[in-house]
Amino acid sequence: MNIGIDVGGTYTDAVLLEKDRVLATAKVSTREDLLSSVLEALDTIMKGIPAESVSRVALSTTMITNLIAEKKYDRVGLLIMPGPGLSHDSYRYPTDIHIVTGAIDYRGREITPINLSQVDKAIDDLAAGGYRKVAIAGKFSCRNNSHEATVERQVKKKYPDWDVELGHKVAGQLNFPRRLTSTYLSCATKKKYQLFIDSVQEALAWRNIKAQVFILKADGGTLPLSYSPDVAIETIFSGPAASTLGVQALTPPGKTSVAVDIGGTTTDLSLILGGQPLLSSKGARIDDFLTHVRTLAVKSVPIGGDSVVERVGREIVVYSERMGLPFCLGGPLPTPTDALKTLGLTTLGDQQRARQAMNMLRGSSPASVEEIASEVILFVVETIVKEILGMFVQWEQEPTYRVWEVLQKKRVRPDTVVGVGGGASGFIPRIASRLGFFPVVPPYASVANAIGAAVARPTLQVSIRADTEQATYTVLEEGYQGKLEKYPFGIDQVFELAKEWLARRAGKYGLESNLDGLETTRSEVFNMVRDWVTVGRLYDMTVQTPRGILHHIGAEVGNNGN
Repeated sequence: MNIGIDVGGTYTDAVLLEKDRVLATAKVSTREDLLSSVLEALDTIMKGIPAESVSRVALSTTMITNLIAEKKYDRVGLLIMPGPGLSHDSYRYPTDIHIVTGAIDYRGREITPINLSQVDKAIDDLAAGGYRKVAIAGKFSCRNNSHEATVERQVKKKYPDWDVELGHKVAGQLNFPRRLTSTYLSCATKKKYQLFIDSVQEALAWRNIKAQVFILKADGGTLPLSYSPDVAIETIFSGPAASTLGVQALTPPGKTSVAVDIGGTTTDLSLILGGQPLLSSKGARIDDFLTHVRTLAVKSVPIGGDSVVERVGREIVVYSERMGLPFCLGGPLPTPTDALKTLGLTTLGDQQRARQAMNMLRGSSPASVEEIASEVILFVVETIVKEILGMFVQWEQEPTYRVWEVLQKKRVRPDTVVGVGGGASGFIPRIASRLGFFPVVPPYASVANAIGAAVARPTLQVSIRADTEQATYTVLEEGYQGKLEKYPFGIDQVFELAKEWLARRAGKYGLESNLDGLETTRSEVFNMVRDWVTVGRLYDMTVQTPRGILHHIGAEVGNNGN
């Protein structure tokens, strides 16, 4: 049996699956005490089920996505060594940035030493500004991390309790601006991510569940929870990936559709082409910044069922902020969920309180509470429709989409919207009508994220860095360094080495070593030239076992705790 758990900003969902059958579901409020929420969800789905019958637990969370969408992450200062190249004016982030002299070249050689006096001044300025977290990144730190390590030592010498994130640990590939963004966001969200992990692990231990535990990555693959804190940034779009896989599992194989997950805090958009989620070719985009996070082509829109609604003059405005539960569930302010309840479009909450919430929005308007509710719903629908149309412009630029379009033998867009999440039944028919699409709200739509996590195929990855001049290679995930023994050594040998280590890691985690259809998620080659002669090559390659889902869901529910 598999368990899927999704911890969202509003609800924590859980499902218990036996192959393609849903045995039980749970939806509980996500409280500040995450442990109690996870325990309640587990207890609901595990009634009468022995703990030892669970073989795997898979997790997803929209918490990090929500923090970023609402800009509620921790304050982080940036201390960077960009070296020569882009103008320093190019580095614009919503925080204090300190640029330090010091540079490494693409081979990993120091060309300018670190200016320690600048480092000390930057640290003091950050401390004076109230910062207690700092992200440190150098342009070619993935080739030589000595400068980042030096700056970290200076920070820890003065402030040993500060949280420090290093660029080379977050993202080992080239492209400094993306590594910088990834490092910044990793540092800003890591503490709350660790709280999530600790709460889940404690809950599983309390219920004596000793199964393998994985967390969903942004690309729909998984990571063993045991080492995911070191690459927390990879799970930054874990929630949207879970909803996408949930839609994939809840619809027939081979279908093409737009997936819309309407949660309490955000609405996640993604695209499934021919039964497969569309993968972004550029990495995860956060606002106007690209990261090194490999991700499905998703977008999180900061609007959901619990978003705050206010009247501003004659206009109804729905804000991105969430201030608690909907008014009809005992919350402090009107929300779109209250509008749905007023019109009888959701079973959640108290009808009288929902109408009271809409009455709070009337102001001097002669409109009835039903008309106010319709206005709120229209605002949400138009916002989501606009975002979907904007995403189509981006989706249509993806190579996979272009191939799909060629196979259709005409220029065409998908014409089905599949809605999941708590607000799906109320909003999806209206969104589909506005787009001219067919609406689908599948069974178990309200717990689709947990289903997506539960059916996600377990994956493992290995990152190899090989230096043929030095005849050495490193397995980044294992911290292992060995000697290259095969000559001549080229890209094919790197791939074979990665396969060998993947098989070892699969054995280590007790997984089947399915090495057919391996994905090469990163491949870089740099020639090392001396006196006009190539004296060696640097290879960087990351391979991953195939992503996908284990089963499509179609059976009737057994013990339903939803």
